[in-house]
Amino acid sequence: MTQIRRKFARGLRTATLCAPVLLVAAILRWGNVPAAATPPGGRGAALPELEIGRTAQYDYDPPEPGTYRLPVIKPAGDGDVLTPDGKKTKLRDVLEGRIAILSFVYTRCADPTACPAATGALFQVKDVSEKDRSIAENLRLVTFSFDPAHDTPKVMAEYARGIGSAGGGSEWLFLTTSGTRQLEPILDAYGQRVDRKKNAGDPYGPFYHVVRVYLIDRDAMIRNIYSFGMLDPRMVLADVRTLMLESESPTASGSKTRSGAAHARDASRN
Repeated sequence: MTQIRRKFARGLRTATLCAPVLLVAAILRWGNVPAAATPPGGRGAALPELEIGRTAQYDYDPPEPGTYRLPVIKPAGDGDVLTPDGKKTKLRDVLEGRIAILSFVYTRCADPTACPAATGALFQVKDVSEKDRSIAENLRLVTFSFDPAHDTPKVMAEYARGIGSAGGGSEWLFLTTSGTRQLEPILDAYGQRVDRKKNAGDPYGPFYHVVRVYLIDRDAMIRNIYSFGMLDPRMVLADVRTLMLESESPTASGSKTRSGAAHARDASRN
């Protein structure tokens, strides 16, 4: 088990009394591929700053930050949200001003290819930010629940404590809504579909949903959308650093307009 996974596990121990065993196991499972499976320096090798076993499943090296540009996809959606202390705010107010990574989850999800994977990826990014002051100052992580009936502000606060989100590095916020009326316009704005399962007792959780994690720039514009297959923390960090360089010099990336994900996929074929 890598150092990051041990750190994550220590945080999760505080949540085991209130979280289903399957959920805890699923969140830990995001890093179950040994880092040694990838030859040092070979294709798919983790960056030195990341002790990420899970990156062994990727057969490409992320592009160098700033060698590509991320196109503007659309404005980030807005809506009324609640912080873990129950305070009302606007989602756009949370997103603007820093680069943000926004992940839609629900705390009862125990599917290792869904919410636990997204939370694990954000945890890895958070860990890097604790060692990189520039990322810590420029990046905000946001975990947003689409299950307000269960995921009250109190539950989101417990979830945050359980995964060990506190400490140094980038700020990590955990949000919910006061009900479905406030939630639905937000899900529609982001194209995040959520369907309730017919089997309410499904051990993996009561909802079907597609993993979608959003990279949002300082002006609250969506610049990338990661599915489960592309939720590689190395790629996310390369994209974050690319946006940081862009804000320093809008023309620094030259005329290359292809996305970093496309760049990396092409590199993997060579």
